[in-house]
Amino acid sequence: MSSRPAVLVLNGPNLNRLGIREPEIYGAMTLADLETGLRADFPDLTLRFEQHNSEAGLIDALHAADTVETAGIVLNAAGYTHTSVVLRDAISSISTPVVEVHISNVYARESFRHTSLIAAVCSGVIAGFGVESYRMAVRHFADRP
Repeated sequence: MSSRPAVLVLNGPNLNRLGIREPEIYGAMTLADLETGLRADFPDLTLRFEQHNSEAGLIDALHAADTVETAGIVLNAAGYTHTSVVLRDAISSISTPVVEVHISNVYARESFRHTSLIAAVCSGVIAGFGVESYRMAVRHFADRP
């Protein structure tokens, strides 16, 4: 592993159900498969992974990651993307850049998914490319000096 700061890949509610929940939308890959794939794709990058089904867990993880040891955060806030003002406040309270990711194209789904409360306080948004959305976000941080 390199001495570069780590990237935190932070997943929200129900993402522990990847591979089981609505595979026609989210695919057959599990969260463990995603982690294994990202580690293989970025062997020289320190990656940390967390998944929380509660807002409190996500907020605590964001606060804890706001250190010089973290280069960036890849965040799939799942349903909290569309509902959580407190998650937005947590992101805006930290200096570590956050990229919002989604496996599905949220804009091609139900209308309530078309609004992200967190996008405006994230440095970027990647959606609709399946698990490739994560790779794109991690690549963003890997390519930074």
